[in-house]
Amino acid sequence: MSDTVPGAALEDAAFPRHTLWGQRRALGLVSLSTILTLSVWFSTNAIRPALETAKGFTTEDLAWLTVGVQLGFVFGTLVSSALNLADIFNARRLYAVSAVLAALCNLSVIPLDGYWSVLVMRFATGAFLAGVYPPAMKILSGWFQQGRGLALGTMIGALTLGSGSPHLLKSLFVDSWQSTIIGSTALAIAGGLLLPLAVADGPYESKAGRFDPRSLLIVFRQRALRLTLIGYLGHMWELYAMWAWIGAYFLAVFDARPLVGDSLELASVLAFAVFVAGAAGSVLGGIASDRYGRTMATIVSMVLSGAMAFVIGFLPFDWTTAIFIVALVWGASVIADSGQFSTATTELCDPSYRGTVLTFQTGLGFALTAISIKLVPVLEAASGWGVAFAVLGIGPVVGTLAMMRLRSLPEAHELANGRR
Repeated sequence: MSDTVPGAALEDAAFPRHTLWGQRRALGLVSLSTILTLSVWFSTNAIRPALETAKGFTTEDLAWLTVGVQLGFVFGTLVSSALNLADIFNARRLYAVSAVLAALCNLSVIPLDGYWSVLVMRFATGAFLAGVYPPAMKILSGWFQQGRGLALGTMIGALTLGSGSPHLLKSLFVDSWQSTIIGSTALAIAGGLLLPLAVADGPYESKAGRFDPRSLLIVFRQRALRLTLIGYLGHMWELYAMWAWIGAYFLAVFDARPLVGDSLELASVLAFAVFVAGAAGSVLGGIASDRYGRTMATIVSMVLSGAMAFVIGFLPFDWTTAIFIVALVWGASVIADSGQFSTATTELCDPSYRGTVLTFQTGLGFALTAISIKLVPVLEAASGWGVAFAVLGIGPVVGTLAMMRLRSLPEAHELANGRR
């Protein structure tokens, strides 16, 4: 890739926008900001037992707190996409404001005791996060044309680490659940402020689109985008339910015993390790996607993650080593394709409404996660972890079929510079 982009104006000499180093700098900073900001997503999942004791919440209540974040995110994405916020307003500033507001909503979990008031704040947290995740993808799309799959895969890897960080915080602050909330809040504020201060708009940033609520319907009108959406929905059916309940599953398998002395709870550390594997899988998925094509990378990832979903819950609890290995493979493969669905969308849609389409697609995916997240504990209580996790494997099956169909279409040659 050329180090310069003809005709692009340099807005600020502090940001070397047209150099390879500038791309890497932007990728690193956006990824770091995403790690910090997304730490508020699963903050209440990591401290489930403490909330049961301190606030009297039931397992059902805690499941709805997780679903509340998902539904809030869906609400936020629908509002944002209908108003074209990510394309009308500067994405970096939208990101910063949304991140700080999400962090403040997260912090409110400490003083609030009533279940409904906490649920409202978790809904608001999700709604404001809708101004973080999709705009971050748009920002990176403005920096990369070639290598966009790796760039977005790396950012999704950062999102994975950020989403799993409450498990690490909880393992460090075993006796203080409030410290987990305060820590995740501080990280989110730092991440929100970092991005607009340190990252400029990229040389491939599309011009602002005019307000047009019909632009989000392009997802349904174009055949290739429809198939990409179906693949993405299959992926999302599995992903967030796995992330939401892997900690509870590990707690059932490994109990609440510490890893070292009286600190570092083993189940929480292992749950965070699954998220770390996911971060690595996202980067590898991006590399594979740029080299072998978007459809091939997503198909392989979903076949592998679906297989793990069908297997892991049926393993005997005393097979602890096997369970952890399968969980690591599942954690790596379940997210490896996520960035590539988004990358494919940016390559298939009108660049002027890239932010709107990404936001709308993401919102539909998260709407589906609310169902699968709520379904897992119901199935686990009725039939055990085997059935609960196996149902998640249905999503990758549907997604794989959709991407196989997309691979056979002429439009697929618009992906990854013709590598499909």
